[in-house]
Amino acid sequence: MKLIAGNSNRVLAEAIASHMGMALTKAVVRRFADMEVFVEILENVRGEDVFVIQPTSFPTNDNLMELLITMDALKRGSARRITAVVPYYGYARQDRKSGPRTPITAKLVANLLTVAGADRMLTMDLHAGQIQGFFDIPLDNLHASPVFIKHINLTMKDQDIVVVSPDVGGVMRARSLARRIDAGLAIIDKRREQAGVSEVMNIIGEVKGKACILVDDIADSAGTLCNAAVALMGAGAKSVKAYITHGVLSGEAVERVNKSPLEKLIITDSILAIPQVKACGKIEQLSVAPLLAEAILRISEERSVSTLFE
Repeated sequence: MKLIAGNSNRVLAEAIASHMGMALTKAVVRRFADMEVFVEILENVRGEDVFVIQPTSFPTNDNLMELLITMDALKRGSARRITAVVPYYGYARQDRKSGPRTPITAKLVANLLTVAGADRMLTMDLHAGQIQGFFDIPLDNLHASPVFIKHINLTMKDQDIVVVSPDVGGVMRARSLARRIDAGLAIIDKRREQAGVSEVMNIIGEVKGKACILVDDIADSAGTLCNAAVALMGAGAKSVKAYITHGVLSGEAVERVNKSPLEKLIITDSILAIPQVKACGKIEQLSVAPLLAEAILRISEERSVSTLFE
């Protein structure tokens, strides 16, 4: 087995390798003068089971091209099997036609990854479950909930908790977490007038006097989270925390979180944290490296991965 990392989140790749007691395969991933990506694998990979660790976060296009070109290099180097380990799957939010003449980029990227040489995929908390069906190769979609549950049990013991979905689309995710920590469930009904802007309308469920946990897969502008926190506190919530798998946190998101009623925003290291995120006292990052390392081992040894989904 070989582990190869691109430049997207080398810290996570090194942590995964450390948990597995391995070293990352030596490779060169650099740019030509005109910023074209150049990849050279510096070790023999013929007949190897290779895992390429590369979240496609910002800069999404550059990181995606690195992943595609790395897999092409491995395929041409006669690797036996190539698994794309993409903890954060970019372009996933365009998973259906939202209007006339709009693309479905989640399917387009799935096609690109398959053509480039991926024999299987390992990812985490896809934006929509149906994206699994966009791939014609095996895909394992892990969940960050075991990591979150451990943290909740350590930090919120004996509190009266209610899990809150920030929108109707995330109800299944919130219900699953609520069931596993034996908590109540609430839903925020919001109307989105335009991309990146959300307006909280009303809260379905009882939150007064309770410790609220907002749960979602992605926090980008953090507008939805902050509006939800304001609404929950206005409805009498005792406190509001958010557990988000992928902390994209672009633009003024960190500043928005700092000014919001959120007590804490807990994210994973699926995306490399920018300096502003690291410096923010309200944001805490949990590692999913042990979870991904275990999944990689099980895939390589042809053992069941399904127990890691829970």
